[in-house]
Amino acid sequence: MHTPRNWIAIASAEHARIGRDHEPVGFMQVGHGKGAPLKRIAPGDRVAYYAPATVFGGTDKLQIFVSIGVVQPGEPYLADMMGNGFVPWRRDVRYATAREAPIAPLIEAFDFVEDPKRWGAKFRFGLFEIDAHDMRLIADAMRADVKSLNII
Repeated sequence: MHTPRNWIAIASAEHARIGRDHEPVGFMQVGHGKGAPLKRIAPGDRVAYYAPATVFGGTDKLQIFVSIGVVQPGEPYLADMMGNGFVPWRRDVRYATAREAPIAPLIEAFDFVEDPKRWGAKFRFGLFEIDAHDMRLIADAMRADVKSLNII
């Protein structure tokens, strides 16, 4: 039995919202469509999307969590949906009903933040693992349906 892991993925709010709102099921992609990071994630894992800015390359300091959900069964797959020859790797994600929430009130409470003055360092990786405590903090801040996320 797989013990679910918890992840933070980083994308612009615009891109995270596209994945969250995709029908019939949402999706995730990281690292500009790279496949390798998605192979670290397994069905049943939870993922929260953090957006440093509104649009890709943007300089506004939006700094919010956009979506939170559970990775669905299946392997990463190539999606030729963006056009212009861009074919990113994706995984399906069932996103929970939640509201977007700022990160600032959570920084001092996160286990993964070693120095609150330099809290953004880990976010440069594009995808990193966090513990269940930190995922619960995010879920609570987003007023997410924690039952659908299976967070204790």
